[in-house]
Amino acid sequence: VQLQACGGGLVQTGGSLKLSCAASKRPFSNNAVGWFRRTPEKEREFVAQISWRGDIKSYGDSVKGRFTISRDNTKNTVYLQMNTLNPEDTAVYYCAVSRTSYGSSDSRQYAYWGQGTQVTVSS
Repeated sequence: VQLQACGGGLVQTGGSLKLSCAASKRPFSNNAVGWFRRTPEKEREFVAQISWRGDIKSYGDSVKGRFTISRDNTKNTVYLQMNTLNPEDTAVYYCAVSRTSYGSSDSRQYAYWGQGTQVTVSS
């Protein structure tokens, strides 16, 4: 599975961005997909995950109520809608495909990782 994450960029505090993660070479419709982020201070922080059917979602505490994960298996794509962004959300965001149908916050469960997309929130 090859993953392509895009949608990052520079946004002001309070703004929104929508990230997407598309898979090629092999569909991931039977796998959970997660988003993680990395900053110089935090090696890898769990952001959100979505089960293979999209019926189970979970979020990291710092993004609950602001971020929404979704997926369209017909397009082999997972999305991360990010609202009310603040400078603490500045990071490189990675999508990852789980080894199983139901994801978790544990990055070790994820087998395939995208290249990351930079999100920068200015104050």
